[in-house]
Amino acid sequence: MAYKDEISESLKRALKEKDALRVSVLRMLLSALGYKEVEKRKPLTQQEFYGVVKTMMKQHAESIESFKKGQRQDLVEKEENELQILKEFEPAQMCEEEVAQEVDNVIETLGARDQKDMGRVMKVLMEKLASRVDGKVLSQMVRNRLSSQRPS
Repeated sequence: MAYKDEISESLKRALKEKDALRVSVLRMLLSALGYKEVEKRKPLTQQEFYGVVKTMMKQHAESIESFKKGQRQDLVEKEENELQILKEFEPAQMCEEEVAQEVDNVIETLGARDQKDMGRVMKVLMEKLASRVDGKVLSQMVRNRLSSQRPS
């Protein structure tokens, strides 16, 4: 897969440059991807790859908050640097207009009419867009769209 090749090339460069932090983060990422592939018993899709990256980024963000509360600035800086490396593999986020278009398309396709249909709409959208849009933003947009619809 292309993403593994990209990570491997980046790892080789980091090893040549003796960038220990980058080497560590890329090895962690490759390991997490390997575990996920073993769990699924087949190669990951691009969407699943982004899901692994997003999960790791979320873990780092949570660690940063914990270390800040514990006043461990040295660990905060390390986690922030690792997070920056992971962000290189993050998918491009969709703009609000693109998300709104997708929401409208799914609502129309499913014939969703009110808040009772939110679960069905969110399931389809999360499968389609999970790594490219924040789930909270998406949920709020779907809720607004469904509440503004009038029964016909």
